[in-house]
Amino acid sequence: MNSRPGPFSGQTASPMIDPFGRMVSYLRVSVTDRCDFRCTYCMAENMTFLPKKDLLTLEELERLCRAFIAKGVKKIRLTGGEPLVRKNIMHLVRALGERVKSGELEELTLTTNGSQLARFAGELAEAGVRRINVSLDTLDADKFRQITRWGELARVMEGIDAALAAGLKIKINAVALKGFNDAEIPAMIRWAHARGMDFTVIETMPMGEIDEDRTDQYLPLSELRAALERQFTLSDIPYRTGGPARYVEVQETGGRLGFITPMTHNFCESCNRVRLTCTGTLYMCLGQNDAADLRAALRASGDDAHLSAAIDEAISRKPKGHDFVIDRTRNRPAVARHMSVTGG
Repeated sequence: MNSRPGPFSGQTASPMIDPFGRMVSYLRVSVTDRCDFRCTYCMAENMTFLPKKDLLTLEELERLCRAFIAKGVKKIRLTGGEPLVRKNIMHLVRALGERVKSGELEELTLTTNGSQLARFAGELAEAGVRRINVSLDTLDADKFRQITRWGELARVMEGIDAALAAGLKIKINAVALKGFNDAEIPAMIRWAHARGMDFTVIETMPMGEIDEDRTDQYLPLSELRAALERQFTLSDIPYRTGGPARYVEVQETGGRLGFITPMTHNFCESCNRVRLTCTGTLYMCLGQNDAADLRAALRASGDDAHLSAAIDEAISRKPKGHDFVIDRTRNRPAVARHMSVTGG
């Protein structure tokens, strides 16, 4: 990939301050809406994905990331879909990794389902990635196939082994699903902590039409925490990674446990994030439909001043928070797009 310095290189553009005084310093980039799994809470089994012609090139994604770095972004997370199924994705990872090595970017990380980690773990570490999130909802092979529809647990475990061997720090992310994995979560915490991995549980979110009833799946993490405290001693700690998780230390394991609660306690007041899709659409809030078309600004001119102005205009519309609700009377998703489009 051509990662020559662009018009922003060596400059500091105006920082991104939203209408509520929050500085945007964290960019999540969905490099593809495609995935090699079909997790039941995330996608319908027969998904229609974006035509490849609609996707930004990797060079365009890099240019957008450079623009955000110049405007104060210090952390970039690559997401999908499954980011590692995007053809030639390592070209983008290496280009952004150079921004970490130069000090322009504090952290480059990614969220993955683990299916491709055995192949890419060493290259990710070499490129400058130090920490990754692996989405994993069960350690039972049969249940894993059930929840992912297409996934093989053994392949994910092989990928986790490869990532640890490469020196990558891993956080396991599990969506808490009532009646499916809630009883298994204590064992998953012990497993993760025994391997030196953090573990985070996430409330399911009403995004996109799926083949399940989310009211049947939804488990408030306040209930889960109460159940966990019957067998673990949990102490709140100030540890943060820049995302929405709030952490506790588990005395019995010595490990960290995170809670991401978009439904019961959304922490929107401290939101420092925006999300960029693989088509160049910028979502200022995960749970709102308002968006900005940065692809048009990107392609309108080789001069990034136009792009910078488009980003500023979008940030000026960043809302205070989202309106996620899951209940029997509101059985439609809060937003129609799937999480794989916006980026997990």
